[in-house]
Amino acid sequence: MATWLRIAAICTAVPRQLLAVPLFLLFFWLALNSLVLDSPTMDEQNHLARGIAFLRSGGDPRLSLEHPPLINSLSALPLLTLPTVVVPFAHPSWADMSPPDIYWYVFAEEFLWHANQDVTRMIFLGRLPVVFLTMGLALVGFHFARELWGQWAGLLALFLLLFEPNILAHGRLITTDLGGALFSFLAFYLLWRLWQAAGWNWRRWLWAGIAIGLAFGSKLSTLGFLPIWGVLAVLPLYPPRPGPYWQIAGRRVVQLATAVLLSLLITWVIFGFEWGLFRFPSETLQFLNSASGPMPTFWAGLDQILNVSRGGRAAFLLGEFSDQGFLLYFPIAFLVKTPLAILITLPIAAIVRLWQRHTRRQALYLLIPAIYYFALSMWSGVNIGYRHLLPMLPLLLVLISGLVAGIQLSGDQVSGARWQRKPISDYGSRLTNYGLRITLFTFPLLLLMETLTIHPHYLSFFNMAAGGPTNGPRLLSDSNVDWGQDLRRLQIWMAEHEVDSLKLGWFGTAVPAYYGLHYEPLPGFPRPEFYALWTAPPFDPAQPEPGLYAISASSLWESHWANKTVYPWFRAREPDDRVGYSIWIYEIED
Repeated sequence: MATWLRIAAICTAVPRQLLAVPLFLLFFWLALNSLVLDSPTMDEQNHLARGIAFLRSGGDPRLSLEHPPLINSLSALPLLTLPTVVVPFAHPSWADMSPPDIYWYVFAEEFLWHANQDVTRMIFLGRLPVVFLTMGLALVGFHFARELWGQWAGLLALFLLLFEPNILAHGRLITTDLGGALFSFLAFYLLWRLWQAAGWNWRRWLWAGIAIGLAFGSKLSTLGFLPIWGVLAVLPLYPPRPGPYWQIAGRRVVQLATAVLLSLLITWVIFGFEWGLFRFPSETLQFLNSASGPMPTFWAGLDQILNVSRGGRAAFLLGEFSDQGFLLYFPIAFLVKTPLAILITLPIAAIVRLWQRHTRRQALYLLIPAIYYFALSMWSGVNIGYRHLLPMLPLLLVLISGLVAGIQLSGDQVSGARWQRKPISDYGSRLTNYGLRITLFTFPLLLLMETLTIHPHYLSFFNMAAGGPTNGPRLLSDSNVDWGQDLRRLQIWMAEHEVDSLKLGWFGTAVPAYYGLHYEPLPGFPRPEFYALWTAPPFDPAQPEPGLYAISASSLWESHWANKTVYPWFRAREPDDRVGYSIWIYEIED
């Protein structure tokens, strides 16, 4: 222990903010080094097409039905530096917006794979803003944790938010998941600061309203936090003030309500001050479609999201299929895809911080919304990825950073790097401090080890207790393990192994021919040449013909089908090789 205390004493002599520099540099290298070989994942072409269409059309959000324009537009901004980029406004999919859940797929396909030729550069540039948003998420966590627990907790939160592998996985892709997590987390932080102030602090109120508006303009699911913000407003989690409690809590409710009104104005700005006929898709609200108003795309998207959440989508869990979702989907996903370092320290941090009266309010402010969001996710019928849990992760990681608040690195404990002995009556307290120190200095190293071990395949991360990434496809599918990210790596694998052609069961929206691949299509999803083969596969499922087979993990486990009759022969065997963790290679000889 004396050695650790010497290290702590040395660290206290270093300006703490400087310690963040190597952390940011390491994160930036890990992010760029991993994203450059990731082929466009399933949803990226849709998000990039929405963003560039919004920017180049002068703010027309017609493609932003389920995904507000803010994050998509930020991703598309670097594409404005490429004068040769063509946005296919003349294509019929731009004018014909029916049915509402298909037209943007057609437009995105035309934009990325037909109207333009430099897909690799466009995807790389579109991912860069999300990398910087992830760094912004870590900075918000640094400030929030520092305000709650102190300087060292801020650095620990920064570390956790930069190197948690699920955040790193989606913090380099052109989607709205990371952006929604960032701005909803920022809203929680700024509401906390607002409610710490005595009276009505107009500057803090303004920033809180802007943050809520940025959250709503990033991802529609952030609207789900509205009820819990109302609950947090009335709970006694803030410094006591003179006067009746109902009056003080009522003021916080009014602050929240007016901040939400301000946020709607911010959201309207993000939607380019859109005004037009409403176009609600659900039958119960279609009577309003004859009227005009602000942000018709926003309200239609909200209606669409609610309909999808109630109806569900195709889901895969532990080898089983459901089109209504699984109640235990997110609990299991959380257990198998959360790093062991986080799973071990989270209950410790919750118990320690809730047990101590002076930190209980802060812990409850973080825990209550995280538990609420987790329960809300379980209720949803959309079970397509751990990424939908990202908004609760920053709250939990800031809670874990509060472990530092239980360890004093001050003069009464570090003096010439010697431990100051305490009376035997304080043995329990000393034992607790020893345990916290051991946890504090070991679990960040464990987390970093888990992150570096999976590099550069962060999407496929599964903790070792779940069998690691090689066992992942047996547990979950889609963006949890195989989102079409390894097509470029398959191209490299074929070149290294001097393979001219193979049989490909592709899962993804990327076009294999763009990468010069020669292949015979097998059943896959969702590209038509692969999707059409499920009913009549071009091989004998009971005894496949000789050849080299490359099958995406989601196709292999037939994640979108209840009757899994096409690939059981392959699933019963270990692959001869893997490309990343998402494409399995089988060589069948005569």
